[in-house]
Amino acid sequence: MSGCRLFLDLPPHSGVWNMATDEALLERAVHKGIATVRIYRWELPTVSLGYFQKNEVHESLANLPRVRRLTGGGAILHHREITYSCTLPAEHPLADESEQLYETIHAAIINCLAQHGAALEMRGTTVHAEGGFHAEPFLCFGRQDSRDLVVADQKVVGSAQRRRRGAILQHGSIVLEKSPFATDFPGISDLFSDVSWPATESLMRELGPSLATALYPEFELEEDNAALTAEAERWSTDKYLHLDWKRK
Repeated sequence: MSGCRLFLDLPPHSGVWNMATDEALLERAVHKGIATVRIYRWELPTVSLGYFQKNEVHESLANLPRVRRLTGGGAILHHREITYSCTLPAEHPLADESEQLYETIHAAIINCLAQHGAALEMRGTTVHAEGGFHAEPFLCFGRQDSRDLVVADQKVVGSAQRRRRGAILQHGSIVLEKSPFATDFPGISDLFSDVSWPATESLMRELGPSLATALYPEFELEEDNAALTAEAERWSTDKYLHLDWKRK
């Protein structure tokens, strides 16, 4: 098993570009067998809808940009957070071990943030409401899942996956600070207010190698890649900019 590429995508991007790039990386894993860990952020507060969700949002989020993910789960407000993605080709041993992949990536996040004094843990058990049908909360961070990373039962990291022809994409949001658009969900720095946190870009540079080395013994940095940029542009134009995809 060869190494993977680490894409420290530091400049903030639009929601369309971010989701198009993740899909381009998944396609690259399918067709070229290239694994990639990407660390990125968003230029504006943006709502990413889960694959199966209706294109409807709460009033407090109605004026924010919206994009649909190719992964399922609840909507995520991308604001004051870091997003990661990892794409693995079919030959990687974790490509068909989805639960173990969640655990591996989340353990790497736990270890990285622990170096700054933040103690995160896996939720471990899922809480289900009793009696009858209960609609799940619209926002991902209002939902409970055994694979969540939590601080005192408060979800601060949520992830989702998508398979394609043996390859797999996992991406997720690491909430750093409470957003004024979703005040019910504190971030890690709110929950560890006595911790001196590095700048977001510095933390991105730490998270990237932590995730990459959790999956492969070696990695190389993704340099300017015209082919990848062209593929992301194609996915943007052909899919993510289309109202039919957003309305789905």
